[in-house]
Amino acid sequence: MILKPISNNINDYLKSSYYIDFNNQDIINKTNQLTLNCHNDIEIAKRLYYFVRDDIKHSWDIQDTRVTAKASEVLKYGVGICYAKSNLLCAMLRLKNIPTGICYQRLTLADDDSQGYVIHALNGIYIDNRWVRLDARGNKEGINADFSIDCEKLAFPIRSNYDEVDYPNVYTEPLSITMQTLENNSNALEMYLHGLPTKL
Repeated sequence: MILKPISNNINDYLKSSYYIDFNNQDIINKTNQLTLNCHNDIEIAKRLYYFVRDDIKHSWDIQDTRVTAKASEVLKYGVGICYAKSNLLCAMLRLKNIPTGICYQRLTLADDDSQGYVIHALNGIYIDNRWVRLDARGNKEGINADFSIDCEKLAFPIRSNYDEVDYPNVYTEPLSITMQTLENNSNALEMYLHGLPTKL
């Protein structure tokens, strides 16, 4: 799929903001520690991707009720749903001057469409002179996302027979509908089952 950045100014994908708060000292320290021996942007991106994918746990997978939103919160508590984890990966990559944004998919909540739909967040990064998507949601049985700039290896391949959707836009900031969901809920498990947005 051809990705469509919503801004033609690449610097818009390098800014710190409320949710992508890479000026936070803990983010600075952790990012620099992880990338200390990296020699190029691909090595940096791979190292940071695997950290967020594997070391930051998905709330549902470990049944953790805490709700995190800002990148610094996600790093501090080591947990978050996809909306939160994509903020952290975005922050760490931007800190290393790799343009990064937020992308979305519309997926079924269950294995089929019997329980309706949810909006899923992942990242678009500009690397090797092109935009590519990475999904740091976290792997488990049936989900095997990986780092690749040549062939996408996302957590959720789109199934058109269930009306799932790949949205092509690369946003400079997480959409307010997703961040309001995090801000308005105090239990991540209840939110995951009953409170996630179903469309953009």
